[in-house]
Amino acid sequence: MQRRFLLQLLGAAPLTFTPFPALAATVRKQPTVTGLEIFRVHVNKRGDWVLPRLKAEGGLTGLGDASHGGRDAETLRHLDRFAGLLKGRSIFDIAWFRQTTLPEVLQGGLPAAVAASALEHALWDLSGQVLSLPVYALLGGRIQPRIRLYANINRSTEPRNPDGFAHMASRAVADGFDAVKLAPFDDMPQGATDPATRERYTAEGVADAQAVRDAIGPNRDLLIDAHSRFSLQEGLALLPRLDPLKLFWLEEVTPAKPLSDLATINHTAKMPTAGGENIHGVAGFYPYIRAEAVDIVMPDVKYCGGILELKKIAALAEGAGLKTSPHGPASPVGNMAAAHAVAGVPNFNILEFSYGEVPWRAELVDPPEDTSGGALALSDRPGLGYKLNEKTAARYAASP
Repeated sequence: MQRRFLLQLLGAAPLTFTPFPALAATVRKQPTVTGLEIFRVHVNKRGDWVLPRLKAEGGLTGLGDASHGGRDAETLRHLDRFAGLLKGRSIFDIAWFRQTTLPEVLQGGLPAAVAASALEHALWDLSGQVLSLPVYALLGGRIQPRIRLYANINRSTEPRNPDGFAHMASRAVADGFDAVKLAPFDDMPQGATDPATRERYTAEGVADAQAVRDAIGPNRDLLIDAHSRFSLQEGLALLPRLDPLKLFWLEEVTPAKPLSDLATINHTAKMPTAGGENIHGVAGFYPYIRAEAVDIVMPDVKYCGGILELKKIAALAEGAGLKTSPHGPASPVGNMAAAHAVAGVPNFNILEFSYGEVPWRAELVDPPEDTSGGALALSDRPGLGYKLNEKTAARYAASP
């Protein structure tokens, strides 16, 4: 279908044409967006996967990931509105779409951000298919030989105790991952102020992290996400307790406001620090980077504005001498979108992979997601390189 449509766009030009007239013909007849489908797939108590599929002329479709916006009903409303803005527009109008939706995204928070980001993914997917190129080729090509992953076991571990975390970490290692992340302090009650209660949950979290280190051994990488559970003074006291674990990084110890608290943690910590998963856009990351809040920035391709915005954020980090490691407890579509964004990023470090949530994860897309050897396989197929497996999506569809 895509090849036939491309020939139509080129006016059935003979194969002897030079590429420049062919490209000019393509630009003159840019396919336009015609509609939107949305697939909601139930995963677990952490939320569903929300996967929009943009439709364009010639039967083309492009995928995106609008998951984990916090309020799916609002995300769906924004998806419908933003797709309405795109209807009749060229699939190449990515910069226009970003600029047009930005005011609403800044006002609407995460639900609006994930909706706009997801449709941006879909536009890139469509663009690559029309031009018969992978998205990373449209962004300047690929320099990363592999897209290394870390297994985030936090969403799948039950029970949340040392044995439970150690068991899931051992499974990830057996599946080829050489880096594992957990958020061992998540059970600390929000708003708890009693020092004895806070110390009990802190000690339990340190024990969970130690169990994972013991399970994966000294030569694999261990990552800890503190999910902003600590005050500045608590965070400073936590650092020496985690030093023996030889962390690959420590993530978001304190809330992002004030940034000076994260910067103090960063300057004090012996291990690298990381964060920024909920920040939108270059404008949002600029003060974060300028404040020296972290060593490693973590834009999420679902939140930050999409593929192009993630690459721009990575360039901003590169200029500051920082690494980029996209946040991404995402569906296979979201992870692949992030992989295309960082394939040509010189300061790319590692990509998040939500490990063990559902056994059918890889089968949600065609061809099936390939994470063998702890890396995400990135092919030269056009666009993002995936089609949705509608049978799997239907089998595990979320309730209306």
